[in-house]
Amino acid sequence: MPGSNGPRPRQRRAGVLIPLFSVRTPTGWGLGEIPDVVAMARWAARAGIRVVQMLPVCAVSGGENSPYAAATAFALDPAYLGLDACPDFAAAGGRAALTDQDRRLLDEVAAAGAVPWARLRPLKERGTRLAFASFHAREWPKRSRRARQLEQFREENRDWLKDYALFTVLHQAFAKHWKEWPKALAAHQPAALAAAAQEHAEEILFVCWQQWQLDEQWRAARQEAAALGVDLMGDLPFMVAEDSADVWKERHLFRLGLRVGTPPDNLCPEGQDWGLPLYDWRAMEKTDFQWMRRRAERNGRLFGLYRVDHVIGMYRTYYRSADRRRSGFSPTDEEAQIRLGETLLSIMGEYGEVIAEDLGMVPEFLRPSLVRLRVPGYRVLRWEKDDLWRDGRMRQFYRDPAKWPEISVATSGTHDTETQAVWYDGLSPEQRGYLARISGLAHLDCQRGFDDGVRDTLLSVLYHSASDLCLLPFQDLLGARERVNVPGSVNEHNWTYRMPVSVDALSADRPTSERLLRLASESRRCGACS
Repeated sequence: MPGSNGPRPRQRRAGVLIPLFSVRTPTGWGLGEIPDVVAMARWAARAGIRVVQMLPVCAVSGGENSPYAAATAFALDPAYLGLDACPDFAAAGGRAALTDQDRRLLDEVAAAGAVPWARLRPLKERGTRLAFASFHAREWPKRSRRARQLEQFREENRDWLKDYALFTVLHQAFAKHWKEWPKALAAHQPAALAAAAQEHAEEILFVCWQQWQLDEQWRAARQEAAALGVDLMGDLPFMVAEDSADVWKERHLFRLGLRVGTPPDNLCPEGQDWGLPLYDWRAMEKTDFQWMRRRAERNGRLFGLYRVDHVIGMYRTYYRSADRRRSGFSPTDEEAQIRLGETLLSIMGEYGEVIAEDLGMVPEFLRPSLVRLRVPGYRVLRWEKDDLWRDGRMRQFYRDPAKWPEISVATSGTHDTETQAVWYDGLSPEQRGYLARISGLAHLDCQRGFDDGVRDTLLSVLYHSASDLCLLPFQDLLGARERVNVPGSVNEHNWTYRMPVSVDALSADRPTSERLLRLASESRRCGACS
């Protein structure tokens, strides 16, 4: 398959970033589900938006809200299964088959202002088990057409599904990190695995059935979105958790005694320790990066394009030992780092259009490398500036979006930043004055706080940037203030943002759709003339 990041005709697109869990529908189970992707794509098409980006949708480690706490690089999170669109749930009696208590709970979580992860996951699990019980009783014994489809899915995805399903079942059974399992199972010994698979055959089938149903719904949603002219964009987490199916199975590809993070800097003098295992790049290279290839292929089946999180980590990974006595980069020298990163991004480009998250403290070689690969990096309005001392004062000079590189992603922020409304209101009149030096912002009233007029002026400058993709957080399109994530915060409120209204109500809001459609249309005309 040819790399998708090679030379191609210029195609300017508008995109929206919204986590799948944030999508609200009148019939949802407290979060967005895979079938809701279609409703979101329908609204996007009406607003002139051609790309809908989601945060990672992979299964996460137990008890985590963050979609970046990947329990595997391959399986989808069961929370996103649309039970109301599942034939086995309907055959089981649908919502009427739930207990009275669960139906009341469903009403509560559906109406919640934020995603109530701790309450909805057990509820969704109980509903999903009702559906599987119906399938297991009706379809499986007689090896029906749908039973054969499940078997085919298991075989086609055997390279990751077999171990993921067993890992999930054992993790639930032992309720411990895999390192604390019985030694033979922790060591992934074939005889122990075979015995465990036989003992837990029905539970393993349940996990496989879940992934099959998730895959069926995803393929249908992506196809319908494509028919609307909307492409789905994913997000590839840089790393998987140590307590994951991938590390349990492929531990020779990881250096488990070392932990990934970031080096010390002015903002974080001690650096960051993410508690994630370090890739063993030499071991991966000996396999021709087969695990990375399988991961990229899986993402390509789900998305037309995807963001590579913390892309600098694909070039060089900062690590430290648990006792903090050892630290450094892997690989150690710049030439090897560039060779590694360009190899990995080239592999990923074989399976979809790659977008590089190149933000934060990055070495000078990164952006030139991305230019060589024709991989777009990010241009965030608030950070694209030069701070210079003149006449004894610090002055800010914002880079005009109209002069940003074509092969780039223009945006107002990310899921990790405060919204544009909050950021703008936090600027002093003097700082707004520096911003107003951008040609398209010259008429900003620097004494005026954020309002609809300021919102549309800032959006217009981004839509009219030179970047081929203008990808904006959903909240910034509306001028909202709620954020998705506060980095470094671990609490029940993080990663719980939900749209304030249902996507159906949003689609019925013609002024908002027409406003965004006008911006997108003007942007495309501007691009055609450039």
